[in-house]
Amino acid sequence: MNTMDNLEKQLICPICLEMFTKPVVILPCQHNLCRKCANDVFQASNPYLPTTRSGSLTSGGRFRCPSCRHEVVLDRHGVYGLQRNLLVENIIDMFKQESSSSKPEPERKEETPMCDVHEEEKINIFCVTHGVPTCSMCKVFGAHKDCEVAPINSIYETKKTELSDGIAMMVGNNDRMQGIISQLEEACRAIEENGRRQKTLVCEKFDHLYSILEEKKREMSQKVTAEQEEKVNYIRGLTRKYGDHLEESCKIVEKGIQTMEEPEMALFLQNTKPLLKKIAEASSTAHLDKVERGYENMDHYNVDFKKESKALRGIDFIEDDDVEYEEDEAGEVEAEEGEGAQTVSGGSAVTAASVQPTPPQQINSSPSAAST
Repeated sequence: MNTMDNLEKQLICPICLEMFTKPVVILPCQHNLCRKCANDVFQASNPYLPTTRSGSLTSGGRFRCPSCRHEVVLDRHGVYGLQRNLLVENIIDMFKQESSSSKPEPERKEETPMCDVHEEEKINIFCVTHGVPTCSMCKVFGAHKDCEVAPINSIYETKKTELSDGIAMMVGNNDRMQGIISQLEEACRAIEENGRRQKTLVCEKFDHLYSILEEKKREMSQKVTAEQEEKVNYIRGLTRKYGDHLEESCKIVEKGIQTMEEPEMALFLQNTKPLLKKIAEASSTAHLDKVERGYENMDHYNVDFKKESKALRGIDFIEDDDVEYEEDEAGEVEAEEGEGAQTVSGGSAVTAASVQPTPPQQINSSPSAAST
C-alpha cells in the first residue's frame, strides 16, 4: 500500500493537484503536465499574445515549469507541439486498474466535531445565512432556527471545488505575473542597450565637433605663426645689417685714431681725405631700413567667440521626430572655408570667427618717420 501511495504522489499534476489526465505532455526539463493545465499556464504567462476563438494562442511564446521554474519556449503550435508522455499515461491506466481491483480500505474513523451549545450533538448541517457549520438541534431549537441551512456534505464539496479553483487561479496568476516580470526585465535590457547605443552616437557627434574645432584652431595658429616668423626673420636680417654697419664704423674710428697719431703732416694730410669720406659715409644710415612704430604688435589677430560659445551652450537633442539630418562632409568643408559656419546635430549653428589679419606694415625707409 505504501508503494501505491508513493506511486500516486508521483502521478499528481502540480497545477490541478489531481492525477494526470490524458493527454500528458512532457516538458524539455522532463517534468510532466496535463495538456489542459500546460495550456492554462501558457496563456497566463503570455497575456499579450493574440488568441483564437477557442482560446488557444496564435503564435509561439514561453512559460516556466511549475516544478523547477525552467523556461519553456514553444513554437506557433503552442502546447500541442509538446511530446506526449505515453509511458506516464500507461502507468496511470495500470494504477487505476490496480486501485479498482484491490479491496477497499477499511474506513478510518474520523473524529467528528461536536456542537459547542449541544455537546452531545454532532455538527452535521451548515447554516447558509451565517456561513458556519452547526447541529440539527441548533436549527430546531437554537440560534439558527430561522436560518437557511444545507447538508454539510454538499457545502463541503462546493467549498472544496471553490478552494481548488482558487488555488489553480492563483497558480495561473503567479505564472502570469512571472511572465510579465520577464517581459519587464527584457524591456529594461532593451532600454539599457538603446541608451548605450545613443550615448555612443552622441559621443561620436561631439568627437566630430572636437575635430572641426581642432582643425580650425590649427589653421588660425598657423596664420599667426607664419606672420610671426616673417616679422622675426625680417628683424633679425635688419639686425645683422645694423651690426655690419656698426662693425665698419668701429674700424673707421680705429683708423682715425691711428691717423691722429701720425707726426708727419704731409702723410697725415694724404690719409685724412679718404678717411673723412669714409666717416661721412659711415655717419649716414639712410641706406638702412627703419621699422615703423608698432610693427611688433600682433593685435590684428584678435578673436571673439561669444556668439559661438552661446551657440555651443544651446546644443541639445532634436525635438521634432520628423526632422532628418544627414551630415555632408563636402558641404562642411565648403562651409568652413566659405561662410565659416558649422551646423551641429543639436540644431544650433556655430559660426567660426572671421579673423582677417592685416598684412605686415610696410617698411618706411624715411629716417624722420622711423625709430630703431
